[in-house]
Amino acid sequence: MYTVENADHRVPVSVLTGFLGAGKTTLLNHILTSDHGQKIAVIVNEFGEVGIDNQLVVGADEEIFEMNNGCICCTVRGDLIRILGELMDAKRGVSDRKVDFDRIIIETTGLADPAPVAQTFFVDEEMAEFYKLDAIITMVDAKHAPQHLDEGHKAQEQVAFADVILLNKTDLVDMEELSKLEQRLRTMNPYSKIYRTHKSNIDIGHILAINAFDLDKKLELDPGFLEEEDHDHDDDVTSIVMSDERPLDLNKLEAFFGKWLQEHGPDTFRYKGILNIKGVKQRIVFQGIHMLFSSTPDRDWRPDETKKSEIVIIGRNLNQAWFQEQFSGCIMDTAPQVN
Repeated sequence: MYTVENADHRVPVSVLTGFLGAGKTTLLNHILTSDHGQKIAVIVNEFGEVGIDNQLVVGADEEIFEMNNGCICCTVRGDLIRILGELMDAKRGVSDRKVDFDRIIIETTGLADPAPVAQTFFVDEEMAEFYKLDAIITMVDAKHAPQHLDEGHKAQEQVAFADVILLNKTDLVDMEELSKLEQRLRTMNPYSKIYRTHKSNIDIGHILAINAFDLDKKLELDPGFLEEEDHDHDDDVTSIVMSDERPLDLNKLEAFFGKWLQEHGPDTFRYKGILNIKGVKQRIVFQGIHMLFSSTPDRDWRPDETKKSEIVIIGRNLNQAWFQEQFSGCIMDTAPQVN
């Protein structure tokens, strides 16, 4: 463990975690568009070959470093340290790239264990001297949290290591369910502050510059916190990426979505994408979790950008061939229909 002089001058880092579909990107957009007067560097971690989150994050002035293919706490761990090092050099003015920022937000994939991310700021001396871990913020989906907590240890780890828990999507459950879930969360993590939120809307003062990360409490929860160790992923959790530059037929697409949710909804944890619909001048942002689904018009396609549909699906026991066949059937100049 390293001691740090002049700790108040270190760059604060917030780790934003939470299971798939809990509202992390929505919260990130809320932070970036709030009147906080700070310059924020954002590191976004995706699970899959194609990044969608970075296309949904607003704000052209923020530095967005996207890391694909893998969990931020294993194969991408080296990338995290590398990017933090590059940002450090850029802020110090010792690299070709000059980047000025006041704080960093790391948005992890919903399948990540936040503990190894936090370890980075304690087991690496240079990181510990330049950065200060401000808080681990965990988003919890009030509708699906009981299922996620019952089925997987990742969701439990995200709650256990949280400094702040945002109990989100509170409009989807009644007060009795909400109170029961909150009690369960407090039992799992008695130290964390819990805020109930709707559409990830919260006073920024509750989550930024709160100096909430307490290493001693983390060591009390997990005495081996600072020890490096290997960890496994659930082999049946995979991602599917589908993309095409040709426009999609809206009627065929709706039929595909209907069949998808009916037959595979429970197994698709999280899905999101940007769609190019024939005859529609705007990008269509599409996202959902399990059986909950929404699509909304976004900005107009820019003249200088390629109109391309991209969908990322994360789930258990996914049949990639089936999804690709159904998606191909929605392309305007293909013959297959959704049966």
